[in-house]
Amino acid sequence: MTDKARRFPLSLSALSQKPLQSSYGKSSPANAIATPQTATKNSAQNSQYRAGRVTPVAVVPKPVAGNFAAGARSAPLVPDSLRRAMVVRLVRQGITDQAVLSAMEAVPRHLFMEPGFSGQAYVDASIPIGYQQTISQPYIVARMLEIMCNGRTLDRVLEIGTGCGYQASVLSLVAKEVFSIERIKPLHELAKTNLRPLRIANIRLHYGDGMLGLPQAAPFDGIILAAAGLEVPRILLEQLALGGRLVAPIGARQQELQLIERISKSEWSRVALEPCHFVPLRPGTA
Repeated sequence: MTDKARRFPLSLSALSQKPLQSSYGKSSPANAIATPQTATKNSAQNSQYRAGRVTPVAVVPKPVAGNFAAGARSAPLVPDSLRRAMVVRLVRQGITDQAVLSAMEAVPRHLFMEPGFSGQAYVDASIPIGYQQTISQPYIVARMLEIMCNGRTLDRVLEIGTGCGYQASVLSLVAKEVFSIERIKPLHELAKTNLRPLRIANIRLHYGDGMLGLPQAAPFDGIILAAAGLEVPRILLEQLALGGRLVAPIGARQQELQLIERISKSEWSRVALEPCHFVPLRPGTA
């Protein structure tokens, strides 16, 4: 792990110079979870928790404005207790940001997936949403948001890969403005359908090539990528505000989660965080 300033874009070879580390300073073990998207840190943190090295904290979600509760009542077969249990699990996995935990508790994940998957909505796994894409597992959503926010409420954030709209909904509770781009037209329409009844005023959905970002709305305090490329496109880095944070999975078959922070007009620092597995980042639209 390094926070040494580097010029970007980084090559994949540059990322393999140091061993991958978990947040607790130990190499993360391989994970046998067979899902399209996962973070292998889970098993390491859970082991530390059971061994008494991680102390759980009480989760007291703050009241959140919005229409999420009303939306949840439309699906009574999925009890709120499952969502609360998910948040307790996130705490045990190392998530500590109270705003992120409150947002995860507030947004009903089951409303963003097919009814047949509702019973799996709050397990720590990614779920298919069609077109070879997935809704991110709860841990990785919370982890990426916690890294990007860094204890702050962000003014303007950009999400690359709207998918079904779930992560944008969580983002809307930790940022003042959320811009989200989806390259697959049916998923863009699905996200609009999912989000419309929730009436979230601070989300702006865009159909287009996420690798180009959204320069007309830049600069962004935070950028989050929901797909993995060999490197972060330079045009996205240039859309970060000074001090802004970008969180992205980097790599092909072997991927790692990275934090990239803009430290000057022409310099960015990067920190390699932990192994992960995401669908690939692709150019253009479909």
